[in-house]
Amino acid sequence: MTPRTDRGRTPFADPSEGGDAKVGDLRRRLASAYLASEAPTDKARAKLDGQHKLYVRDRIALLFDEGTFVEDGRYANATAQGLPADGVVTGRGEVDGRPAIVVANDPTVKAGSWGARTVEKIIRATEAALREELPIFWFVDSAGARITDQVDLFPGRRGAGRIFHNQVALSGKVPQICCLFGPSAAGGAYIPSFTDIIIMVEGNASMYLGSPRMAEMVVGEKVSLEEMGGARMHCTVSGVGDLLAQDDTEAIELAKLYFSYVPDTWQAPAPRYVAEAPAAPLTRHTVPEAESQPFDVHEVIDGLVDDDSFFEIKPLFAAELVIGFGRMDGETVGIVANNSAVKGGVLFTDSADKAARFIWLCDAFGIPLLYLADVPGFMIGSEVERGGIIRHGAKMVSAVSEATVPQFCVVLRKAYGAGLYAMGGPGFGPDATLALPTAKIAVMGPEAAVNAVFANKIAEIEDPDEQSAFVAARRSEYEEDVDLERLAADLVIDGIVEADALREELLHRLRYAARRDRHFSTKRHGVPPV
Repeated sequence: MTPRTDRGRTPFADPSEGGDAKVGDLRRRLASAYLASEAPTDKARAKLDGQHKLYVRDRIALLFDEGTFVEDGRYANATAQGLPADGVVTGRGEVDGRPAIVVANDPTVKAGSWGARTVEKIIRATEAALREELPIFWFVDSAGARITDQVDLFPGRRGAGRIFHNQVALSGKVPQICCLFGPSAAGGAYIPSFTDIIIMVEGNASMYLGSPRMAEMVVGEKVSLEEMGGARMHCTVSGVGDLLAQDDTEAIELAKLYFSYVPDTWQAPAPRYVAEAPAAPLTRHTVPEAESQPFDVHEVIDGLVDDDSFFEIKPLFAAELVIGFGRMDGETVGIVANNSAVKGGVLFTDSADKAARFIWLCDAFGIPLLYLADVPGFMIGSEVERGGIIRHGAKMVSAVSEATVPQFCVVLRKAYGAGLYAMGGPGFGPDATLALPTAKIAVMGPEAAVNAVFANKIAEIEDPDEQSAFVAARRSEYEEDVDLERLAADLVIDGIVEADALREELLHRLRYAARRDRHFSTKRHGVPPV
């Protein structure tokens, strides 16, 4: 994006106008302060260009509809040299006609670091978001607090801690969307962590509590910035990042696209769009009948949602579980789907965390949830037990249990053990549990079940043919016990549909479920197993 062509002008009259010398001097000083934050210096511009970054005001211009931005606190620290707007731009504007607030660090001002007035401006922006229930966009590119200002900005009632306090209060009340264009260092790294989604620019964005230099000095570890807190690491390994963007422009486009799926506030409906048919409707052959045959669940998702409407979140992290927003008949739905093409669709600690937060997000903003189950259960073994898989799995089950939005469980193929529970199965009060004819619901698969119950008996049979016949007979008994028609007859599931009829069935049920009661239980809050 090229810099705005109207830069170099100020909103003030020429100092020579009028007859009062003091007013003229004030206008001169205000014009100088205005221009100091209107465009970067030549040196700063060269550095931005070298990093393939946009100037802070160019970023904001990409976010807001033209002519809608109203800035607050532009003259913060105007009397100090080299601190225009004290390194942060805040204000209101409209994003595709919807009002929102922005907090945007200016990395050309002391690397976007925080001073006392920086913090005050950010606190005021969060207070406005709370007061007016306005969504807030965080454009983060900051080296953290200025140590020279620590007494003024760190410990007090209006110190930096108040920012985090207000972000927690905003959580679930209005969308908080973060574009991370550069560093987010030390305590400042918590700003992105409290937002609903973090979009990181590859090669520039980073998050860390201690720099590589500090890590070497304090704990003796030699590590690069990318290894410690780079964008790709956070989007693939730690899961702190949600989406990876190639540059500033793409990051802002992704932020606006995400915003198009969520409501302005927790009390408002999500935006509605013109309904479109799926690009490739589901057929009766989309889902393989053999449960052991992997397939990409994105094919099912694309066959259910409106054309090109699936917005995946955390695609590079814990890919055995797919989460994201889609539109069905023009309205937003949240999708949680097992992907057998990755690690067999087994649930791990990371995938449980990934699902839990997304379910909480959808429930906070009144977005219906659709679970697409094809899961053999949670991973077993000493490594995952030491990693706390029980605790993490319980977190996902807690999120499913607490959700009061319309929820639908669709069993595509297998739904074994606690995997059925984690995917919103019948015991968790979904509005409906539907199954394809390929579905199987059981404590475990038939081979594992027969071995678990009859291992000793099988070992006693010496003749191989006799042993095979015994196993086949026990397997047949087990499969008859969990036959899909029997489960429907016993009202375990609410309906069996072919894949090509699934979208229409869900659309009808979504319309009816819109009136459901949103009460879960009367208490302050639960104690989640985090």
